[in-house]
Amino acid sequence: MTPVAPAALAAAGGGEPGAAGIAALLAALVAIFVGTKLLGALAQRLGQPSVLGELIAGVLLGGSLLGVVNPSNPVIHALAQIGVIVLLFETGLHTELRSLLSVGAAATTVGLAGVVIPLATGMLAVQLLGVPTIPALVCGAALCATSVGISARVLSELGVLETPEGRVVLGAAVLDDIVGLVVLSVVTSVVAGTSMSVLAVSRIAGVALLFVVGAVVIGSRLAPPTFRVVERLETEGTLGAFGIAFAFLLAWLAEVSGSAMIVGAFAAGLVLNGIPQSKEIEKATTSVGHFFVPIFFATVGAAVDLRALASSRSLLVGAVLITCGIVGKVLAGFVPFWFRGRKLVVGVAMVPRGEVGLIFAQMGLISGVLDAGLFGAIMLMVLATTFVTPPTLAAVVRGSRAKVPSEMLAEVPGQGGIDDLVAGTAREDSPERRSI
Repeated sequence: MTPVAPAALAAAGGGEPGAAGIAALLAALVAIFVGTKLLGALAQRLGQPSVLGELIAGVLLGGSLLGVVNPSNPVIHALAQIGVIVLLFETGLHTELRSLLSVGAAATTVGLAGVVIPLATGMLAVQLLGVPTIPALVCGAALCATSVGISARVLSELGVLETPEGRVVLGAAVLDDIVGLVVLSVVTSVVAGTSMSVLAVSRIAGVALLFVVGAVVIGSRLAPPTFRVVERLETEGTLGAFGIAFAFLLAWLAEVSGSAMIVGAFAAGLVLNGIPQSKEIEKATTSVGHFFVPIFFATVGAAVDLRALASSRSLLVGAVLITCGIVGKVLAGFVPFWFRGRKLVVGVAMVPRGEVGLIFAQMGLISGVLDAGLFGAIMLMVLATTFVTPPTLAAVVRGSRAKVPSEMLAEVPGQGGIDDLVAGTAREDSPERRSI
């Protein structure tokens, strides 16, 4: 056991290490599993994606209400991070690299527009409300990134993860995370009073992009022979364990190289998508995900502090940030005018901020740049964009299926033809499509 474990267990048990800490952790996990499954099932019965119920369960279990789940607890936080890594790895396993590259231009455009438009409009709007420049910059930066975990889960439940729209969202969201790292580094430097040179920004962006390209190119060459050897061991569960270990390895390498862990996990899934052993790896990943992924969504909900929304200033600034956040991302979906898929589906799927927006808010609060009112405003934006996306995206997807334009009756490779729509609908109720 590492030296960190006693401290982590003490945090789980309210300061009491040993059995008390483990008991408190077990109680939190019981609440998470029961709450997310029950409310997830209720959400599905009401015609909504199950992730909406899982997020609501997190809010109920968090410090604002029942206080059972503490998202800043080191153990809970670690389990949640493993959950999002497993989720993005499984998403990558369902994504063909060639199909993703076929919409690369559209995904890049959506990703960049989804950063620039919300950042610029959000910063300007809150400045017009009297917020100083540096706090306004933090507020605008919180609007940049997309919580790809939430979007991927909803798209998978709706059976459209493998359509052109789903691939555009995945590519754009991964790019958002890379750009988000750059924005976070710049904002952190500005808040600290230090300057960030163009060279430093370029280095951060270059390292992140090179990691993704290098991981896919090198991994695609090394993975097939490696997993052929692993398959010869003929021990039950070995392939799945090595597959998950591969995802963890790339997630760790991404983190130490200056990128994001979820980017590494997604790249691992892309690499293993085409190997013959991918189905068995996917089956094992799904089983692991049933344990870890609900913890991730519950902690996202539990991180919402409803008490921070009490002031009128928080509500006003929060409403402005919500408007800029939703409109900016939806508009970004329409920027690639040449893309013939359902642009509204792409735009709505880019809306949720989730845990990504919370990182910016916490950074601003800890550094003293944000007061309680502005912190509450960002929390309100995160809450609204996270919770409005699942039901809205479900309605948009189902509505677009009922109104397929006649010009899309002919298949257009990579551009969302009718075959893609039919295939996506047919996959909706399959076990594979409900695995994430």
